[in-house]
Amino acid sequence: MSTWKQSISKLIALAQRYPGVVAIFGFFSGLASFLLVKRQAELAQVLALVMLVSWLWLILENILRERISKWFGFELPPPLLRYATQMIHQESLFFVLPFFFITTTWNSGQVMFSGLLALAALVAIIDPLYYKWLANRRWLFLAYHTLTLFALLLTALPIIFKLTTPQSYQLALAAAVVLSFPSLHTVITAQRWWRWLILVGLMTVLGGGGWLARIWVPPATLWMTEVAVSTEMNNAERAPVDPLKTISDEQLHQQGLYAYTAINAPRGLNERIYHVWRHNGHEIERIALDIHGGRKKGYRAWTHKQNFPADAVGRWQVQVLTEAGQMIGVLRFQVTE
Repeated sequence: MSTWKQSISKLIALAQRYPGVVAIFGFFSGLASFLLVKRQAELAQVLALVMLVSWLWLILENILRERISKWFGFELPPPLLRYATQMIHQESLFFVLPFFFITTTWNSGQVMFSGLLALAALVAIIDPLYYKWLANRRWLFLAYHTLTLFALLLTALPIIFKLTTPQSYQLALAAAVVLSFPSLHTVITAQRWWRWLILVGLMTVLGGGGWLARIWVPPATLWMTEVAVSTEMNNAERAPVDPLKTISDEQLHQQGLYAYTAINAPRGLNERIYHVWRHNGHEIERIALDIHGGRKKGYRAWTHKQNFPADAVGRWQVQVLTEAGQMIGVLRFQVTE
């Protein structure tokens, strides 16, 4: 035990002498997570597990500090804990960014959520912003903490536990709402009996708003690797023939149209998605598809629509949605006279 105490004491002394080393390590380890996950998605399972364990440590920080003080006879210095917290934020945000950037539909409202994560990652690696602007405002720091955990759970749950996108979103949102309590508790300082009613009401509004805003949140582990609209499919090769962007109204009614999507999903994940056919912004039909994860080039599936409106001229979209309503991508084509 004395050897362990000496080793830990040396590490703490080193961190106190060179505090910037911890922050630099956190930045480069986060950057390594970003590059490795981008190059080889299989590493995501190991990294996600490490991140979740790190978050458990962060949540139990006070208890662990007391235990370490009792077992080893010294207290962890606050600067070391601050740098450790920053490192976990860096690791988590750089870990999830590749997934959200790949899955974001960039001409939709999902840009706002992915942009917010990118901004949060930028704050995590700039010390003046992180410590002087963020860490000194406790309610904002807790909100930042909750956002990072929400994004991490959206990415990690389908990879580790093979949960569907709706299940992952519900669990991640529930965790975010529960963890928002300390932040809301800090903001509402009135010492009245109705304070708790306001807290419960705000948490309920937060949960309801998070569920309604799910279409703006990319499905972190589902993305389209290939999309096409065609009048014919090659069933042997499971591929579209002569993809198109424009089709005449007459040809559309004679042949119908195939919407083809290849969707990448984690190995072992079974998910129901929908092809939502829309004409000039109005939903015409919603067709369900079941996909299975694990294929490197994505699970290939398509829908064939034949019953089009009499006047089908105009702008068409095929939105690819999860069962929870999160958008995976959009196919667009034009019908001419």
